[in-house]
Amino acid sequence: MILLDTHALVWLVAQPKRLSAAARSAIASSTDGLAIADITLWELAVLFQRGHLGGLGTVEASVRLLTESAGASVRPITSELAALAAQFPDDYPCDPADRLIGATALTEGMALVTRDEGIRASKLVKTIW
Repeated sequence: MILLDTHALVWLVAQPKRLSAAARSAIASSTDGLAIADITLWELAVLFQRGHLGGLGTVEASVRLLTESAGASVRPITSELAALAAQFPDDYPCDPADRLIGATALTEGMALVTRDEGIRASKLVKTIW
């Protein structure tokens, strides 16, 4: 199973050519499916609410449609995951959503599809880009 960062999910559904060739290949060949961290739902809602993403109908309907279109399962925040995210080293991005997404990847043993240079440079999480 592969975990998608928020932008990777959006690009997969709306602009797949923005994904790297390696990301597209990994997604296409994933036999276990795709997943997102549940914090991604909140990030999507904010993007729709602020007009950074064009939605159809309500914010809730837009988030649901986008995630269903990707066929990604949602991974919940657990106490273990939250504690892990809080203990990441200083070289990992400080954004709480990035930390929860990274902790989800680590806890679930998944590679993370992300273009985020800070996450990739930290080497804490296995990434695909």
